[in-house]
Amino acid sequence: MEFNTYFIKECSTGDTTYKSIDAMSYYKIGNICFEKRDYDEAIFYFNKALEIDPNNYDSYINRGTVYLNKGEYNEAMSDLNKALEINPKDPEAYFKRGLTYDKKGQYDQAISDYTKTIEIDPNDADAYCNRGCLYANKKLFDQAIYDFDRTLEIDPMYADAYYNRGTVYFNKGEYNQAISDFCNAIEINPRDALAFYNRAKLYYLKREYDKSWYDFNKAKELGVDLQQGVDKLG
Repeated sequence: MEFNTYFIKECSTGDTTYKSIDAMSYYKIGNICFEKRDYDEAIFYFNKALEIDPNNYDSYINRGTVYLNKGEYNEAMSDLNKALEINPKDPEAYFKRGLTYDKKGQYDQAISDYTKTIEIDPNDADAYCNRGCLYANKKLFDQAIYDFDRTLEIDPMYADAYYNRGTVYFNKGEYNQAISDFCNAIEINPRDALAFYNRAKLYYLKREYDKSWYDFNKAKELGVDLQQGVDKLG
């Protein structure tokens, strides 16, 4: 990338080196790099922002997000912890730290951070959905359903919430509710292969073989390996 040429000027005369842009400008360039998925460049510019302003909260959040996307979870955790030291009431930092705990397999800590996110921002649909997935994986099905219900109250077009709630109903043996949720997931996202796959299994259990055959073929067409079986939840 050519940002160095256009946005950063180093003075080569005299004893003083100066930079022609401030911390916020470096931060904005870092965001552009992030959007382009040029993660190493993004980290470079967020580092520059933090050299100028060590309390640049947004740079900690976004550099932590870059590290999270790169799978460098310890680095992500360090940045998000620092962001929360600066602003302990920001729901985004709790949510992203929750994601980091989730990726590290520290699920109770992730649930705690998603819960904190919801306390600060009761309309964060992603926090409800992610917490619901973790409750479902712990077989706390009623709590999971509550979270998916809340997700869909906030965002009725949240396809993954329908899918995940359908999976919970499937595990509870409530097949009609599960089919209804998979139908809604497919209506919103007609390329949701796993919704077709799980609906096919339900139709098979209900002895609706023509519908089951159609859904199995559709799932295969969309890329599901029918030999292995798949579980999207979690």
